[in-house]
Parts: sequence; structure tokens; C-alpha cells
Amino acid sequence: MGILDSLQQDKILIADGAMGTLLYSYGSDCCFEELNLSQPNQIYNIHKAYLNAGANLIQTNTYAANYHKLERYGLQDQVKEINSAAVRLAKKAVADHPDAHVVGTIGGIRAIKPEAIPLEEIKRTFREQLYCLLLEGVDGILLETFYDLEELETVLQIARKETDLPIIAQVSLQEVGYLQNRVHITDALNRLESLGADIVGLNCRLGPYHMISTLEEVSIPKTAYLSAYPNASLPSYVDGKLEYDSDADYFKETALAFRDQGVRLLGGCCGTTPAHIRAFSEALQDVVPLKEKQVKRKERTIILSSSKKKDVPTPLFEKAKKQQSIIVELDPPRKLNTDKFMAGAKALKDAGIDAITLADNSLASPRVCNTALGSIVKSDIGLRPLIHITCRDRNLIGLQSHLMGLHQLGIYDVLAVTGDPTKVGDFPGASSVYDVTSFGLINMIKQFNQGVSLSGKELGERTSFSVGAAFNPNVRIIDKAVERLEKKIDAGADYFISQPVFSEEKLLEVYQATKHIDAPIYIGIMPLTSSRNANFLHHEVPGIKLTPKVLEMMNRHQNDPQQASLEGLNIAKGLLDAALELFNGIYLITPFMRYELTVELANYAKKYGPFHSSRRVQNV
Repeated sequence: MGILDSLQQDKILIADGAMGTLLYSYGSDCCFEELNLSQPNQIYNIHKAYLNAGANLIQTNTYAANYHKLERYGLQDQVKEINSAAVRLAKKAVADHPDAHVVGTIGGIRAIKPEAIPLEEIKRTFREQLYCLLLEGVDGILLETFYDLEELETVLQIARKETDLPIIAQVSLQEVGYLQNRVHITDALNRLESLGADIVGLNCRLGPYHMISTLEEVSIPKTAYLSAYPNASLPSYVDGKLEYDSDADYFKETALAFRDQGVRLLGGCCGTTPAHIRAFSEALQDVVPLKEKQVKRKERTIILSSSKKKDVPTPLFEKAKKQQSIIVELDPPRKLNTDKFMAGAKALKDAGIDAITLADNSLASPRVCNTALGSIVKSDIGLRPLIHITCRDRNLIGLQSHLMGLHQLGIYDVLAVTGDPTKVGDFPGASSVYDVTSFGLINMIKQFNQGVSLSGKELGERTSFSVGAAFNPNVRIIDKAVERLEKKIDAGADYFISQPVFSEEKLLEVYQATKHIDAPIYIGIMPLTSSRNANFLHHEVPGIKLTPKVLEMMNRHQNDPQQASLEGLNIAKGLLDAALELFNGIYLITPFMRYELTVELANYAKKYGPFHSSRRVQNV
């Protein structure tokens, strides 16, 4: 009797529980799927434990047995061996359980970062694993722990085309009732049912309480059946290990509540053990499944009003589209004394610049927090701060918390950058987080502007961030850099800030290559201070290249620091003359806290720099 035959006879099937967290609790900290080859008895014994606890549907130990995830362990060439061994072990375990079934498990890949892996790569990886499972004769396919609905719909269509076996399709939620892209659970399950899934439901992330609460909003499917695989509990972190502490009796108490929501396949996910499955099995023995239920749709609305703050300024990029706009970078100091920094900020404010930009631990070296300084500059000096945010130092939790804090401080101008790797800085052994790149960070900020966090949770109000992105024109093939710029626009970037440019030819090249783009570009101008400074920037700093002419001009004064500084200032003024003929936006970069140089350049740009209303103004 097949899986669907059992369900058609009005049975509630009991599935198994966790494999990975159970192995982890036993002390395994390697690739769990590889244990199909190296520790087959351990996997077999876990299958038997679940079957003896009352499970009549078990899944293969193949959740992460795909090319992409196995590659982390150097096992990407063993996809077939690992999946084949997993199916054989599961089928061996059910050999003396005639009413039990084996489903081949394939887990989601994208998780919380949809942009991380292209769909084409997911399709290729999925097909390879799917064929391995089908060739070994599984009784069905379990698609589980999919946070990204697009990914699940994509692979479900592939699976449905390749096999007539029963397919279980399960999503994982970040919030009760909703997927991370704000699709309601009912809509998501309906879409999966329409694409041919035989069983649809939820697994992972939520425990029984929140999973039942979600299922209260779900209708019983018209043609498919409903499944639920809750986690045991929220994990705790004890002595360097994750631990789940959930009483199996609690699962027994919730079993009937799952049945009352129409669940026909009930198992367990992270933290569950054979004891939890035994609890489900005993509670639902001889219980008739529910065929009709009352749905409780819980209405949720996102507050669509903008920020509660009344002083949201006109975005910089709006000004730069129409007229000259000057912003200046003044790096936060490496030491705790900020007197010189504040003096520089005051001088730049007096020079009439539009905003001061503050880097986020540039070159991966710790500096005074740019948000703290930006807030002080805003409140004490009245100068607009533009805060750089790198992806290097904060995980997804920290990045979102940081954005919420900036919103509360009334700081709405941000520059999203991936960030220099830690190995270039003062602490090369420190971890680089990079949960997202600048593209993902831009998307996240734009989602905040819609009043929704990355996980899909409502923020209560919209933020009002204008998002800048970095642009490096100092490349051999400018078209490649422009393609990257266009992708950032697609991600939501409002304007761009460029690396410093050191030749008029490069300025003209950038103008020609970007004149079709409406998003403003603030062109970087940085005064050189010495011959050593020039050679260091040219040879050792990523993204910066000087022309032979500029290097020669600075090298003439290698023994005269004062004259070298004047030469660097004159070069910058010449570049300003050329830049202002082509761009509205100017980004002045202050070297070594020598703010008097950027003050002079800002005054020069305003007083002497050419500005003609007839020239092109949309590309700054």
C-alpha cells in the first residue's frame, strides 16, 4: 500500500523526527550525510528507533546531500554514493515494517538569502540529487525546509515532471502565518497544490505552539493533504553546543490540536527524537482525521505611513539630479580623541557642503563608531551625516538592528558596501561575516522602506532611507563596472559614490559609459599629500589607480612635503574643473584628517568650479 493509499483510507500518518540534530547531540560535528558511508549502522539504528516509536513514514538522511552543500566538505563528487547509500539504509530499516514508507529528502538551499545562488544552479543541483533518489526506488519525495517560495516552486515543477511518486512540499516560516516574502501561508500552500504537490505543509523553525497557530489560518486542501513537522523547542547554547530541551509529553498534548487543524502527516523537525514521535503516535492511535474545519484568518496590516519623524530631508540624489552637490568623506578617528574630527566637521559645515560621509571601519581597521559620530555631528553641528554600512562586521541580525537604530536617530542617508576583508586590516584573524553582499544589503534597506524586515516581519512603519552604492571606475574595462552599477540599480540603489579618479580621461570615459543612467553618480576626488601617499594608493589600495603623469608629478616633490601637498591640491583642482563640466555630484575624500584640503576644494568647487545649467545634469 502506497503513501497516498494510506491517506485515502482516512489514516493519519506518523513521520519520523530529526536526523541532523540527533546526530549532533550524539557528538557528530561533521557532514551528517557522509555518515551514510562511514557510519551506516548509526543511521540505520536511528531509522529503526523512529520506526519502533511508531513512525510509518521515514525520510532518507539526504537533507543536504546535494552538490552545493557537500562542496563545503569537499564531498561534491560523492553525491550519488551518499544519496544511494541513504536510500538503501532506509529501505533496509523498513524491511520488517510492511506498512512503512521511505521518502527521499531534498532540502532547500537558498534559506534567508535568495540572491546567494542562481536558480539555474539550484535546478542543476536539484536534478542531480533527485535522479539519485529515484534510481534507488524511494516511495516518494520530501521537499523540506524551503524558506524561499520561488525555489520550492521551481524544484517542485521539476520533480513533478520527472516522477509520478507522491511529493511532499513543505515551507518554513520566519513569522506566524507568512513566508519571508510576505506571501500568506494559505496562498503558498495553494500554489504548491496547484503545481502538483500531493502533500503540503510546514516544517522547521516553529515549535508546536506557533505552528498550530499558523495552521489555524489554513484551509484543508482540496486535492492534497496537510503535513506538519514542528521543532522540539527553541534551542539554547550551552558550553559551545546547541541544545533542545522539550518534554515529549508536551508533544503528546499537542497531537490532537494538529489533528484538529486537518493535519494528515505529522512528524518532527529540529530537536525531536524517537520519544517525541512515540508521543505523537500514541496520542493519535485510532484517531480519525478531520475533513472539515473552521479557518481563523488573522488580518495583519502594515502601517503604510512614512517615518514618524517630521524632519526627513530631501534625498541627496534628488538634489544632485538638479544642481551641484558636494559631499565630503571624513574618516572617524582610530583613537578616542575626536576633537580634530569635530573641528573638521565644523569647518566643512561652514564651507557649505551637503553632507559628511563616514566610513565604516575602512580597510578593516577599528575606528570610532561612525553612527555615534554621525549622530553627534547631526545634533551638535547641524551637518547631515551619510553613514557607510559594511556587510563585513555584522550578521543579518546586526545589520537589521543597525538600520532600526539609524532610523530612530533620524539618519536616513546610507551607503551600502560589502566591505574590505578583515585580512587587510589590523586584525587579519578576525571573522568576516558577509551574510549578504552589498546587493543583498541594498535589497534589505529597500524592504525596510516598505515597513518589512528581511524575515517578512512588520516593522510598524516605513523607514525613509535613501541608499547609495559604491562604484569603482578604475578598471580596465569600464563596461563591466557599469554592468555591476546597473545591477545595483536593479537591487534598489538610488545613487552612487565613486572611488577617486585621477585623470580627466577617466572622467570623460565614465561620463560616456554612464550617460544613459538616471541614478546620480558622485564622482570621487581625493587630494594627494605626498609622493609616498601617491605610490601607496596606486600600488596597494584596491580600487585606486593613478596615471603615470600624476605619479610623475608627485614624485618630483618626494623630498619637499609642502610642495608635494600643493601639487596634490592643484591636481585635485584641475580634476574638479573637468568633473564639474560633466557631473553635478562631487565626492571629496579627506586624506589623513587634513580637512583643510577638502575645505579648500569645497570652496573652490563652489566659487571657481564651472557650473552651467545647460550641461547634462541627470548623471552626477
